[in-house]
Amino acid sequence: MPYDLITVGRVSMDLFALDIGADFHNITGFETGVGGSPVNIAIGASRLGLRALAFTAVGADEVGRFVRRYLQKEGVETDYIAVKAGARTGMAVVGVQPPDRFPLLFYRENPADILLTIDEASKLPLAQSRALQLSGTALSRGSARDVCLYLAEQARQLGLMTFIDLDLRPDQWAHPLAFGVNLRQLLPLCDVIIGTEEEFYAALAPAPEAVMAGGKMTEAAELHQLLHARAAASGAVLALKRGERGVRIYENGAHFDVPGYPVEIVNTVGAGDGFASGLIAGWARGWGWRRAARFANACGALVVSRHGCARALPTQPEVEAFIAKRRANEA
Repeated sequence: MPYDLITVGRVSMDLFALDIGADFHNITGFETGVGGSPVNIAIGASRLGLRALAFTAVGADEVGRFVRRYLQKEGVETDYIAVKAGARTGMAVVGVQPPDRFPLLFYRENPADILLTIDEASKLPLAQSRALQLSGTALSRGSARDVCLYLAEQARQLGLMTFIDLDLRPDQWAHPLAFGVNLRQLLPLCDVIIGTEEEFYAALAPAPEAVMAGGKMTEAAELHQLLHARAAASGAVLALKRGERGVRIYENGAHFDVPGYPVEIVNTVGAGDGFASGLIAGWARGWGWRRAARFANACGALVVSRHGCARALPTQPEVEAFIAKRRANEA
């Protein structure tokens, strides 16, 4: 197959604060990069040796050209990135205040990536790819929602593995309930669902308003039951990201935990994208979900221990060296 993975959806030019630890109003400079969960996953997969294609859209401007050039340097296929006149490439600005403060501001007024069309999607080489990766935010507005549903149906007919990162960004949705209403239409077409506790609860629970407003769940057991029920009913694999506690995999009516790798935190933004790219890379190599999740945890750990987002995504040799060093220390 020419491609291992096609990713779909959000893209941005990222500005990461260079003044680590400084309050946002004291930042003196930024480092440029490219972001957006699907595009980060394409970059991460490429660094791990997969052949990745990014299907997204940018504005007809210098920022759009910056994004396409950046992806080309990362080995990501850019021939299917649409250029939208009258729209802008999204932007994200990030402050870095370890260990737990990373203020993130999105600038997504009329972003080009929500304007993807089914006609554009119909030209993708799905039949020459092994997997499709979707993102929850792409359903929030614009014609990109129709594109995701269309591609998920096409992927199911062609026998592709379909991954989705729930990618909950509350400020991108018009109503707290809209995230779950839209995701529940798409999830039955997905084979692997990746998310945090808050993201799964918002997608599956009947009343997730508190989570969408930044609250926390009161009953972990309730989420556990929801995920078991979803995995049993759909046959999908669910990967529940739990931070330093690692990941819990739900599959075939059972679940198991895969421990994480404790590291000193520099920046948590992008850790989930590193995890997803690692999980997809493990699947592509034919590993079982336990080994793939352990590898994915290592990818996420490396990202949080570094500055930046896309720039922090590890290569295959870096992950292998990290895991080998941890094994040696544990022996």
